[in-house]
This record gives sequence, C-alpha cells and structure tokens, in this order.
Amino acid sequence: MNARRDGAADEVAPAVRRIIDGVEALFDVIVARSVEKTLAQVPAYAASPDEGLHAELTAHVDAVFRAALTSLSEARSPQRSDFPVTWKYAANRVRQGVTLSDFLQAYRIGQVTLWEGLLEAAEDDPEAREAALTLATHVMQVIEVGSTVAAEAFLHAQQHQVAETDRVRRDLLEDLLARRDLSPGPKQAMLRSVGLEPETRVSVASAAPVGPLAGDWTLREAVSAVREAVGAGYQGLTVVRQDEVVTISPVRSNGISGVVDVLEQAIARLSRRGMPLAVGISTVHEGLTEVPEAYAEACAARDGLRGEPGVLALPLLSTFDYLVLRDDETARRLIRPALRRFVEEDRARGGALISTLLEYIASDLNAKVAAERLHVHANTAYYRLDRIAERTGCDLRRLADVQELLIAVRLLSGRPSAGSSPGSP
Repeated sequence: MNARRDGAADEVAPAVRRIIDGVEALFDVIVARSVEKTLAQVPAYAASPDEGLHAELTAHVDAVFRAALTSLSEARSPQRSDFPVTWKYAANRVRQGVTLSDFLQAYRIGQVTLWEGLLEAAEDDPEAREAALTLATHVMQVIEVGSTVAAEAFLHAQQHQVAETDRVRRDLLEDLLARRDLSPGPKQAMLRSVGLEPETRVSVASAAPVGPLAGDWTLREAVSAVREAVGAGYQGLTVVRQDEVVTISPVRSNGISGVVDVLEQAIARLSRRGMPLAVGISTVHEGLTEVPEAYAEACAARDGLRGEPGVLALPLLSTFDYLVLRDDETARRLIRPALRRFVEEDRARGGALISTLLEYIASDLNAKVAAERLHVHANTAYYRLDRIAERTGCDLRRLADVQELLIAVRLLSGRPSAGSSPGSP
C-alpha cells in the first residue's frame, strides 16, 4: 500500500488487510495497553482525582485507533476530519488540569502502542511482517495529523476556559462590590479556591497604569509578573477591570506588611521594564460584605500616589497621614501664601529646609536629635530652623504653628512614606 499525502486511495494489499484484521482482533487489548501506559508514564493523568478519567481516556484512545485503522482500510492518508472527537476530550483534559505537553505525550504513547500492535499482528506472517514496514509512514502521518488536531483542540479549549474563568471573576467582583448575595455555584467555588470565605478578613488593592505601557505590555501580563514576585502561596481574587486591576486578598494573622515589601520591589521592577503602576491597598476589613468600603479606600490610596508608580498601603500609615492624603482642594486653598511660597521655593532648591523640618518634628521638636539623624552639625540644624521661621512667620516651638506648617508640606509635597510617622520625611 502507498498512502499518499493528497488523500487519494490505493488498493489495500492482502498482507496489509491481514494486519488490519489482526489488530481488530486484538483491538480491546491494544487500547487497554495504551491506557495503562499513559496512566503510568504521564504524571498528570496518574495524579488526576477525576474518577471518570480512565473510562474517558479509554474511549478517546478507542476513537483515535479506529480513525487510524479506517484510513488504513481505505488505503488513504489520514485526514483532519478523521479526528473530530479530539475536541471534546481536549476540553475535558483542560478542565482536569492536564497541560498541553502531557496531553500530547499521552497522544504519542497511544500511537506508539498502535504501531506495536500492528507489528504484533504481523508477527507470525512473513509477508505481513514485510508489509508492516511500509505502514511506518502511515503511522507517522497519523501522529502528525492527529497531534496537530489535538494541539489545536487543546489550545482552543484552554482559551475558552480562560475566557469563561475571566467572566466568572469579573461577575464575582461586581457582585461583591454591589453587595449582591452569591448563590451556590461557580462563584462560591471560585471564592473558596482563592482562600476567601464570607467571614474572611480581607484587604483590597487597586492598581492602575500611571503612564503609557511600553511595547506589548498588558495589564494581564502585569498581574502575572506581580503574582510571580509575591510567590506561589499568594491567594486572592484578582480581576482586570477596565483600566485597573483589583485584588481582594485574605489577610493572615501576621498582617500585610510582608506582602507590601514584596509588592514594592515588584512594582519598581515593572516600572523599569515599562509598566509603571500605582497600587493602593485598603485597611483590613472584617468579611466580604465590606469589600465596597475596602475598594473605596484602595482607590483613595492609589490616587494618593498622585500619578507616580509605587505602593501606598493604608494600614502602614498614621491617621494624620491618611487625613492629608485625601488631597482636598479646599484644604489646599486654606494654606497661607507665605507657607505655600516656602514649600514651593524650597522644593525647587532641593528641599533641605523641608527635610530638616520633618526630621525636627519626627524628633519631638528636638533640634539636636534632628541634627544627629540628618548627619549635620547642630548649629546647621538651628540655622535652618531659624530660616524656616523667618520665611513662614511660624514659631517652631508652638504646636499649632508646627502642625499648620506640616499640613502645608504634606499637601504640597506629595505622599508620605508607608510606615512613616507624621513628621518623618
């Protein structure tokens, strides 16, 4: 027999027909052999908890083998249309968590087993053994065409699953933000899979680009990069929502400070690679019913970054820092002109006086301690404080004056550092 690639049929040689008859006589044995090899050699199949996998794998192998024998019997090359059942089985493998490489490995094991069956069927027939050698090309074509169809089916099923999972995630987030009750089903199952229960303590993060994305960057890729940086143990519901990424995370007993440190490093790396993100993190809330409030806090924290990449976590801020974080325009207009001029001019000159003021406040209005922390002579610190008082008209020994000046600096100079005290730089 000469199996041509154009699919045209030739007459089946008698020796080949005897091989086909021999395989059909051993068909169930060969199928079972293929299934056993697959379960033994492909870890994803052996580890699958799906009780129906064995029966389903048997049915798939049966269908593929029959397709191969049909093309042999009709003396033609295998065609894509010979493998329609692959699409259904590929979707099930994706659902069962089997990877593409495992799926194709299982397919190849089946084809090798079929080839061994062909040789076994010809074993006691010298003429058939010689004819079997001509079937190698046909089996290779079956592997080529079948693997192509299998890979396409798998990728299609995978894309469909990703799209469906994304839809469930988006709907779930919107339900949580609207405080809608969640009926039993895929949404509740997804919550449990990411470590979220109705009473779980949660924090919400909102991340958004603060500049154009370089190259082919997408928000979905940024999410993957951040998850990789945080580590495999990271749990939570993450959704790309229009032009932002929203994450609802369970909060462990040790809080979120460790996660914030890792996030800051990841966001800095992403910024250098052309993905500048601003991330705001809410305070800790008791239960999923408080997700709307947590989300509002996260957005406020993100906006507090004022268009700069980085991470601002409300749990690490003081109450004072949070109050000035709100960036209220009325509060800005209430700043006295002399204080505004001081802040704007000193920032333009490098901010030495502002840094001294903040360290002075952080040192409980002790100029000598502030000088030590700034690594300058005490006289330098006193000189700078006198200059501040002269230019602003404030008495830096009066709490009310110091507080007014600090508020002006905070409102006009940008966000505070996470974990800072009200007066720290």
